[in-house]
Amino acid sequence: MKKLILSAFMLIGLAFSSQAQDISKNALGLRLGDNNGFGGEISYQRGLSDENRLELDLGWRNSKSIDAFKLTGIYQWVWEIDNGFNWYAGVGGGLGSWSANNDNNGSFVYIAGDIGIEYNFDEMPIQLSLDARPEFGSGDYFDNDNFLDIALGIRYKFD
Repeated sequence: MKKLILSAFMLIGLAFSSQAQDISKNALGLRLGDNNGFGGEISYQRGLSDENRLELDLGWRNSKSIDAFKLTGIYQWVWEIDNGFNWYAGVGGGLGSWSANNDNNGSFVYIAGDIGIEYNFDEMPIQLSLDARPEFGSGDYFDNDNFLDIALGIRYKFD
């Protein structure tokens, strides 16, 4: 029985150690989605280890009835799927400011989660991603105190 338990732990350890991948030291690009009109974000990723990174996004919105910006920070865990494909999940938060045409304005803070899939090209330093980011916030800007931001990202990877 002891050998079986020891073998199981060794197998689990081998599985987790083989999941390590090469996270780019830096990646810069755009994250394009629709979170109540947020159409674009400048996105920066900083690799912290083989399995973790920090993502910082500066988003803006300019529509007929409201102008806004937001800054988001997400700590992410990354797991390899196969041949350049990774999936990731993370937690974080942010803050922002908005202004409406009816002279109503304000600021907001929020917490956020993140889950997505990405592909890293071997031939060129490009990363494509698709993710969903639920956001729960305060202030008059958030409808029902939450949003779901779904976005497509494209980033240039560099050291």
